[in-house]
Amino acid sequence: MGSMSDGFSGAQRTVIDRAIRAAETRSRFEFSVYVGELAQPSRDTARALHARLAAPTRSVLVAVDPRQRELQIVTGADVRRTLDDKSVGLVATSMHADFAAGDLVGGLSRAVTMLAEYADAPEVMYR
Repeated sequence: MGSMSDGFSGAQRTVIDRAIRAAETRSRFEFSVYVGELAQPSRDTARALHARLAAPTRSVLVAVDPRQRELQIVTGADVRRTLDDKSVGLVATSMHADFAAGDLVGGLSRAVTMLAEYADAPEVMYR
């Protein structure tokens, strides 16, 4: 799953773990969640974390720095074939709303679920 902040309870970790497992089963891609400090620039830090995953081309990383209010979603090359920037942007907007309401765990688990749904969308074939 990636690094999780010490602030999560066992039950909260379980909620996120279940969302990740379901997302991986649905989309056949790997998902990781990182909650902690993201050094600036945060996009570069998130990309570096993503690059260290076991299969970065087939992976999605959701990185959140709650203290700095930073959110980064990094997708591998294989994932980008079905998960486009517009879909990722919609997920990020949803996460921001959940986080603003104080629901970090719900925002993370819903985001992973939504990303898997978008990543699992069938490719459109033109003839």
